[in-house]
Amino acid sequence: MTRVVAISSGLSDSSTTRLLADRITESITQQSGDVSVEVVSLRELAHDITDASLTGFASPRLQDVIDKVVAADGLVIVVPIFKASYPGLFKSFIDALETDVLIGKPVLLAASGGTARHSLAIDYALRPLMAYLQALVVPTGVFASAYDWGTDGSNALGARIDRAAGELVSLLKGAGTGRAKDDEFDLFSESFLKASNPNA
Repeated sequence: MTRVVAISSGLSDSSTTRLLADRITESITQQSGDVSVEVVSLRELAHDITDASLTGFASPRLQDVIDKVVAADGLVIVVPIFKASYPGLFKSFIDALETDVLIGKPVLLAASGGTARHSLAIDYALRPLMAYLQALVVPTGVFASAYDWGTDGSNALGARIDRAAGELVSLLKGAGTGRAKDDEFDLFSESFLKASNPNA
C-alpha cells in the first residue's frame, strides 16, 4: 500500500494549518483508494525538535516520525506563514532530517496565512528549500488565507486542494502529474479576485 505522511506545522492547538492538512489528506484518500495517510503535528514534538537541534540526536518520539518520513512514498507539507515565511519549528524539523531523505520523493506543498499577501511564500520560501533537498514537488501549491475558509472562497480552495492532491496521487501512481497544458488555472477565481481587489 502507498504511504503518505502529512506534516502539519501549526503552532496552536486548533489551527487552520491542521485543518488544511486534514482537507488535503481527505482529498488524497478520495482520489486514491490504495493509500495509507497519516498526519503528524510538529507542535506535539516541539521540545523533541528543539532538543535535537541542540544535541544533534533525535528522541525516540522524533526518530519515529523521521522514520515515517523516510519510509513514506509521498509527503504533504503544510505550514503556517508568519512574516512572509514558515516558522522555525518547521525548519528545525527539516534540519533534523538527513539531507538525502527527500531526494526524488513526491511532495505537495501547502500553507495557511491570515492574508493573501502571504500566498507567494510557497514559491519563494518552501520550493527553494525542497529544491535544495531534491524533492519532487507537485506543480500546484495550496495556499489558504482567512478569506478562503469563508463561504465565498471555499469552493475555489476545494478546487485547488483537489487539483494538488490529484497531482500527488498521479505521481505516486507513476503517471506524471496528470496535468495538461490546457488545464484551467484558477488565478482569476472569485477568491483570488476578491483578495486582490476587496472593494470591488
